Parts: sequence; structure tokens; C-alpha cells
Amino acid sequence: MEVTVNRDTSWERAVNAARRTVGKGPLGHEPSDKWKTMATMAEHSPIKLVEYTISFKDLKQRVGVHILRHDYVLPFIHSQRSDRREDIEELTNRYMDIVSDDIKNDPYFNRSDVLPQGQPNDQDFVVNVQTLINISRKRLCSCASPDTRAAWRAVKDAISEIDPVVARCMVPNCIYRGRCPEMKTCGYYKTDKFKNELEEYWKQIER
Repeated sequence: MEVTVNRDTSWERAVNAARRTVGKGPLGHEPSDKWKTMATMAEHSPIKLVEYTISFKDLKQRVGVHILRHDYVLPFIHSQRSDRREDIEELTNRYMDIVSDDIKNDPYFNRSDVLPQGQPNDQDFVVNVQTLINISRKRLCSCASPDTRAAWRAVKDAISEIDPVVARCMVPNCIYRGRCPEMKTCGYYKTDKFKNELEEYWKQIER
């Protein structure tokens, strides 16, 4: 699996929208990191105007499903329809021998029906800052599927290269809420490491 992230819209767009709500004109340049941090930690609506395209190569199909279930995600996934892929026979040949005749004789049978959920596929997701926060709360949690967690950690690492302010706000739910709300906790919130991470998270908006 490989991932790249591009920022599609500017922070200037977000700050100008915020200034509009208080009767001010455009700022004329990108806001400070302090403003970005305050707006992101507060989750004010202008942060939805800062958008990114996340591009995965060979991401497991089911991991992509975990990501696209979140709000404010616009997915563009390589179709698995047999009439949309020239490589469909190559992808499915290894599975055809285990498919029952009943399935093969179904009038709506499509060769893509036999592809497993773990089939690697190229997938893009258009998201915004709010989406990154929301997904991180669930997919950086120890209760998340390990491969989904690894994929989302890779996204966070890529975000840190272009928007470190945002990456620092991409945290699991226990850090976001100050305690684990899961029915079956991993116990991380009871550790000194958790306390240190929580302290660093809130230090971002010390006034």
C-alpha cells in the first residue's frame, strides 16, 4: 500500500470565510499557525473549506470501506465491474474454481462478485480538515482494524508533511475526549504515555 496526500484548497479560503462572519474583508494571505490551530481545535465550520485528496495505491477494498463510511468523504474508487476493468479475468481467475455453479448460473453473476474484501485496489478520497479529525478518532484507536489503523497512520504522516498543524489534531478518541469511551477498552488511557500525549494535545491552545 502506498499513500500520497495533496492539499487542494488553501487556508486563506477558510480564514476569509471566518472573517466574513464578523464583517471583515479578505485577509490577503494565509493565516498564522496559531489561527489554524485554534480554528481546528475548536472545529469551527471554516475548516471544512480546507480540502485534501488522499490517493491510495493497492489499498485493501475493505479498508477503503472503513474510510468512506465517515461523513464528508467523497470517494473515487477504481471500479470492480467486469465491464470497466480490462484486468478483471486476471484478478478473478484464481477464485473461479471455488465458486459454486449456483452462483455462476445466477443471471446477474459478475466476475467481480468473486473478488475478496482484501483485494488491493486504487482508491482516492476527497476530505477536509473536519473529516480528518473525525476519521482519526475512530481509525487511530486501538480498537480499529490493524490494517485500517496502519493505513490511516500513513495518511497522518503524509498530512504532517504539508499541514503539521492539522496532523497534531488527528488523534484517537481517547485523546480527543480525555478518556476511553469504548465498551472494551485497551487500557491505554490509564498509562503515563496517555497522560503525556493528552497534555501535549492540549498544549496546542495554551493562551
